Amino acid sequence: MVIVQINYQRPDMPSAEWNARYTDETAKPFLSVAGLQWKIWLDDEKEQRSGGIYCFADRATAQAYVDGPIVARMKANAALADLQIRLFDVRARQSEITHAPVPGLANRLAAE
Repeated sequence: MVIVQINYQRPDMPSAEWNARYTDETAKPFLSVAGLQWKIWLDDEKEQRSGGIYCFADRATAQAYVDGPIVARMKANAALADLQIRLFDVRARQSEITHAPVPGLANRLAAE
């Protein structure tokens, strides 16, 4: 299991205008991202930073997402500054102990 963390400085605009960009329709394309188990949407209004935490089934699908069209659009978007993209392997046992919301984690650990 692999976590992708993406953060960026969002455009300087009123909160209402920024928040209006985030509708149910904004989230739906992520339902068809290969290997994506879930995404948590992040926003820090005070610091004007946004991003997401993504849980992927494996490194190959995580890397394909990072190399794919959604992230390419983010990289090409001049309104987003300081784009940071990181991939992390999940420490399964410790994550299970601390009740991480990772699908199938308990079953995977039981099989080990």
